[in-house]
Amino acid sequence: MSRVVRWTAAVAAALLITGCGSGSSSAGTDDAKGHTDATTASPPRSEPPPPVLPASLTAQKLTWTGCKSAAAADGDWQCATMKAPLDWSRPDGETIGIALIRSRATGGNRQGSLLFNFGGPGGSGIATMPSYASLVSALHQRYDLVSWDPRGVGASEGVRCRGDKEIQAAESIDATPDDAAEEKAYLDDATDFGQGCAKAAGTLLTHVSTTDTARDMDLMRQVLGDRSLHYFGISYGTELGGVYAHLFPEHVGRMVLDAVVDPTADSVGHAMNQTRGFQRALDDYLASTGQDPAQGTRKIAELLKRIDTKPLPTSSGRKLTQTLALTGIILPLYSKESWPVLTGALTAAQSGNGSELLRLADEYNDRDGAGHYGTTTHSQRVISCLDDRQRPTPGEVRTLLPEFEKISPVFGDYMGWDTAGWCYDWPVAGEFDHPEVGAPGAAPILLVGNTGDPATPYEGARRMADELGRGVGVELTWKGEGHGAYGSGSTCVDTTVNAYLLNGTVPRDGTTCP
Repeated sequence: MSRVVRWTAAVAAALLITGCGSGSSSAGTDDAKGHTDATTASPPRSEPPPPVLPASLTAQKLTWTGCKSAAAADGDWQCATMKAPLDWSRPDGETIGIALIRSRATGGNRQGSLLFNFGGPGGSGIATMPSYASLVSALHQRYDLVSWDPRGVGASEGVRCRGDKEIQAAESIDATPDDAAEEKAYLDDATDFGQGCAKAAGTLLTHVSTTDTARDMDLMRQVLGDRSLHYFGISYGTELGGVYAHLFPEHVGRMVLDAVVDPTADSVGHAMNQTRGFQRALDDYLASTGQDPAQGTRKIAELLKRIDTKPLPTSSGRKLTQTLALTGIILPLYSKESWPVLTGALTAAQSGNGSELLRLADEYNDRDGAGHYGTTTHSQRVISCLDDRQRPTPGEVRTLLPEFEKISPVFGDYMGWDTAGWCYDWPVAGEFDHPEVGAPGAAPILLVGNTGDPATPYEGARRMADELGRGVGVELTWKGEGHGAYGSGSTCVDTTVNAYLLNGTVPRDGTTCP
């Protein structure tokens, strides 16, 4: 089981392999959140004043050394570990190590550091930054490129909730249960996963929220010696950027949010938005192949029903289940360049061969050829379940399923049940229904929305702009396909973003790139 919205190292690698140059998770996260009956804004939360940090943290000197990761083998990359409070309400207490990676500006007239978050939540900046650097070479001339593994991710106390054998065994569990027995297995697995996370993370489980990471970012700003935070957030990274702007509006520098999460939505709304977004992308894909989208959708839905009854054989000897088939369909929808791969996989599956869809599902699930799985989904879950207060019950989800299915016969059940199973019986309570991102007084923040984005539908950019406040959120729309816009083939988008980050040129709100 895996919340769909995320733009992480695993997804990025898969898209680069299949030809996509950019993108932007809940898993997610996503990442968007906006059910028509569940998006009423709750009263603004009263944020506590910023904690007073000891000099041992604000004045710490980072020791930059060569990086050990294979991803950083090429190029002038350095790695370091920053100390941050484990519990931000006790800044002079126990600390946690936050792993950073950077490459110094390659040209003159350095502007400072440019921090990148690639989404998830749960995406590793250490793993992704080196491969992404070629897409931002113009920015690299003036900025130090900096990223990090957020707390609970990768080298920053990354959480592994279960082992490889347990993960593979869980692939047989139906994420769209059809009867009481399948529903019990699905929910029992969710409970088991949560217990594994609690055992692995310990006290860290209550200190990995988006708010915690936003505070880490401001400490990072100070330790890196920057007066303002310059930031590029993708997918879930846009939510993180909005939360930072809310907490530290006076420290916002030049901030780009690409593939923007809808900050007004709760967890059910998040799933509703994603269901619409992926169905919209599927319709566009089907139309591009000369098919009627409605008929093509029915054909795929019928295929998935057959696989649910009888999983398909694959060349690996493993079976392609309905859940794995859905995952395999989802991955290539992140990038228009990957659509031909989807065509081949669906054609093979219609002929009874599930190998190609399984390969795509494995790429998305970060499973290598030896059967080892990455931990992106583990980190994604511990972060999003600490953030999300809303925990729909199975009964509530059954009531909502017809609405999900009406939006998408292909993705509806999967997205709907995910809202029940993702944080079911989770060991800790969630913090908010939706993030607070209002940032009056902040410098202009550039929001980039893509009309064909499957994972964070483009409507989220306008909603983020409205929530940030008048004069803060500036929307740029690209009429394109895929998850994210910058680096995806639009000279207009790239030129506009570069002019903003390099020269401070703010485009007119509502600018559209064809």
